[in-house]
Order: sequence, then structure tokens, then C-alpha cells
Amino acid sequence: MSLINQQVPEFTATAYHKGKFVPVTQDNFKGKWSVVVFYPADFTFVCPTELGDLADNYAEFQKLGVEIYGVSTDTHFTHKAWHDTSDTIKKVQYPLVGDPSHQLARFFQVLITEGEDTGLALRGTFVIDPEGRIKTIEVHDNGIGRDAKETLRRVRAAQYIAAHPGEVCPAKWEQGAETLKPSLDLVGKI
Repeated sequence: MSLINQQVPEFTATAYHKGKFVPVTQDNFKGKWSVVVFYPADFTFVCPTELGDLADNYAEFQKLGVEIYGVSTDTHFTHKAWHDTSDTIKKVQYPLVGDPSHQLARFFQVLITEGEDTGLALRGTFVIDPEGRIKTIEVHDNGIGRDAKETLRRVRAAQYIAAHPGEVCPAKWEQGAETLKPSLDLVGKI
């Protein structure tokens, strides 16, 4: 069953955020847009490039009213140690959530359960609306890094559709571009 439009279930986790350990629950995803970004592990190779890219674009996400949550199956203690030792991760101003119990990785269906990476998470990106429902999903092989600007594009599209019922965003839609209003008159004409 697809996770699209599924409600984030109840959970409790701890994040490292702005020099403190803070609780994170499903309630953090209510009342504002959120992006949850799973990555395999701290102190690795592609992961800091992605988290750094998100950090470099964080102000744009904030302008859209979006909070980012970086999540791995590491502990919040490991997140702090990584933050304290990596110049790239020091730029991160969004919460880094520890998921050592795998509760989040299981729900979001990114937990690796076989092979040498058992217990780690796949690279998964989830856009969550202010009601706590998943609106977009991107999951792929851990060797392929993501692009924060594409995540921003998807957030803008999800926000646009939420604010404009009856309209849809075509391929490569960017903020300000035309949308479509599905109707019988459009069938076969696009």
C-alpha cells in the first residue's frame, strides 16, 4: 500500500538541534509543511553532501514555512558528534533525528533489512503537509545523492496544489508557471 496521503503515526524520537537534544513526535509535522530526509549514516560520504546542500538551501525552505528533519538510524549522540567534527554538518540548522529503534525507517519503508547495510536507511525524501499527511515520496539507491532544489520544487508544487484544488502541476512545473485544470476538453490535446 502506498504511503501517499497516509498520516504519520505516533512516534517519539530525539533529535540534535541547535546544540540541544530535543524531542520530536508526530505533532512536529502538524500545522506546517515538513520535509523528512532519511540518509544511511553519519560519518559517511554522500550523506554530508546532501545535508550540506539542504543546509545551503534551508532559508528557502523556511520562506515556504517548511521545517526539514534529517533522519538516520544513528543515535542523537552520534548526530552531535558528527555536528561537532564536520564543517559541512556544522552548517545544518534543522533537526537531525536519531532512529536507532528503526520506528521511523520502518513506517516510511526505507529500512534496509538484508545485506551488508542491514539496519541502515535508504535515501528517502518525504514532503508532509500541515495535516501530517505524506504528499510526495522519493526513495532510491544509497549511491545516488539528492538535489535540494528539486525537493524545493516538489514542495512548491505540493503547496500550490493544496492551495488550488482542481489544478495540477505538469512536468517540470516551476513556481509561477502555468498549471492545468483537468477537464474533458484537455483529453488528447496535451
